[in-house]
Amino acid sequence: MEDYHKPDQQTVQALRNIANRLRINSIKATTAAGSGHPTSCCSVAEIMSVLFFHTMKYHPQDPRNFNNDRFILSKGHAAPALYAMWVETGFLKETELLSLCQVDSMLESHPTPKQRFVDVTTGFLGQGLGVACGMAYTGKYFDKSSYRVYCLLGDGEMSEGSVWEAMSFASYYQLDNLVAIMDVNQLGQSDAAPLQHHVEKYQKRYEAFGWNTIIVDGHSVEELCKALSQPRYQPTAIIAKTIKGKGIPAAEDKLGWHAKPLPKDMAEMVTKDLQGRITNSSKRLYPTSPTEDSPPVSLRNIRMPSAPSYKAGEKIATRKAYGTALAKLGRYNERVVVVDGDTNNLTCSEIFKNEHPNRFVECYVAQQNMVSVAMGTAARDRNVVFASTLASLFTRAYDQLRMAAISESNINLCGSHCGLSVGEEGPSLMGLEDIAMFRALPTATIFCPSDGVATEKAVELAASTKGVCYIRTSRQDSAVIYNSNEDFHVGQAKVVYQTKDDQVTVVAAGVTLHEALAAAEHLKKERITVRVIDPFTIKPLDVKTIMDHTRATRGRIVTVEDHYYEGGLGEAVCSALVNQSGFSLQRLAVSHVPRSGKPQELLKVYGIDRDAISQAVRKMLGSTNAK
Repeated sequence: MEDYHKPDQQTVQALRNIANRLRINSIKATTAAGSGHPTSCCSVAEIMSVLFFHTMKYHPQDPRNFNNDRFILSKGHAAPALYAMWVETGFLKETELLSLCQVDSMLESHPTPKQRFVDVTTGFLGQGLGVACGMAYTGKYFDKSSYRVYCLLGDGEMSEGSVWEAMSFASYYQLDNLVAIMDVNQLGQSDAAPLQHHVEKYQKRYEAFGWNTIIVDGHSVEELCKALSQPRYQPTAIIAKTIKGKGIPAAEDKLGWHAKPLPKDMAEMVTKDLQGRITNSSKRLYPTSPTEDSPPVSLRNIRMPSAPSYKAGEKIATRKAYGTALAKLGRYNERVVVVDGDTNNLTCSEIFKNEHPNRFVECYVAQQNMVSVAMGTAARDRNVVFASTLASLFTRAYDQLRMAAISESNINLCGSHCGLSVGEEGPSLMGLEDIAMFRALPTATIFCPSDGVATEKAVELAASTKGVCYIRTSRQDSAVIYNSNEDFHVGQAKVVYQTKDDQVTVVAAGVTLHEALAAAEHLKKERITVRVIDPFTIKPLDVKTIMDHTRATRGRIVTVEDHYYEGGLGEAVCSALVNQSGFSLQRLAVSHVPRSGKPQELLKVYGIDRDAISQAVRKMLGSTNAK
């Protein structure tokens, strides 16, 4: 290691004292709560002490200042140690720790953004490093600032493949502003971690991924200070060999203590012993202030510079309209960023890439890391982020999507090649469960645009809509049905076909909207008139418009979707009507795993094409007239 400015003995002792106070407060908090992971907190005490009071630069009373160094506690179950650290900074009061896990407390068992010093929710292991990658990428390439990103991981989560996706990403993009600290305490939930204390094996793995790697005694303040002070020319991994339960004699390096708070009498005895290890020190440590070199960013009023330029009847795939809209939005605001997973020529985000190459981030075939990187890139409102891949591939990243919702992240996702439109590629690549996935996320907005105009409007609205936004796009060309000046809003459906005496309401989105319009024209020749509604957003659903128009058609309604029955548009409409009387509902959807074939053939085979819609309408009229 190169020479560095070695801390004086008073500083070293002050850092040791902080570490022991972290142990004391973590034990007190978890015992009071009757829940938590005190042994996991104890193994990271010196790491946290050195990070927050010797290495990191930040404003302790302004945790989300955009100039601050960032910290991600990937092993989120050590949250009490993080809370105890913010007591040390003066941001929290010591008495607040005793409210841990209480229903009215801001201090939950794992970190959440309810706390101002937390950027994303962690604890669902294996995700923190990917988020840190997004933050570091933003710092190096977009903000071009001096802040650094630190991520503390546990050795248990190193079994998660998403960690290694992040390792590869960080090395490829030479994120020399990123430091991963691995707490190798060797003990997991129920057993020892696979590599136990063989830190040299971790070192070889990190180095194989192109990281600078340093092994330290994780309880040595001096070694940690030295390792964290080294110059960095590539991402750095600090492999800290620690003892789980350090400072708790009965639990040190012993299985069976994970997620177990200490009984009150043991907690009192241990904290008394730890208190005795804190020596009097006249030196008080303060965090170093950051360099104020991050540019101010405003993400307000993200708007398209002009109306869509499509003409009625023109044919364009909604996936291509998505890419075109991204490029257009990017011209208006330099903080629009697009990430993709080696599918940019399929999702059509390549249109953005070609026009704004410096704001396009290629994540390759690593969908889990792609979503985590998107979260990190969007954190602290630094960028408006769109992440694109095939709709079917988001199933791989559902862990990350779920945590994005819990983290209150503002990220926009686009799934192309949805439904049967994949055609010859077959069922493995058909996104037929994506709406169900995103409907289950509490913060999600789901756009299902049916033409180029609606797609461009969906991109514009998603850019300024809070939470997780999902835009569903299709592979094949579809006719433009809306005028360029059509006004769209989240949660507002469009009535696209109607007459005075309509007999049935048909609700359809995407590809099936065009089939519904074709069915309406065909039925008109039979003197059967139907009203066709495009929901535009499936979540939130415009329940009022759908109900009002269905009542106008004597309660008769047909839903049709290029999705499985479970969890899609039909179920959303059913949920809206469940407590209403006087409605007769027929649902058309894909009933079982499909096969390869031409898209139009598949729509017919699986009963969601214009003929199937026409037949459902006839059947509904026949059955209701019979009554």
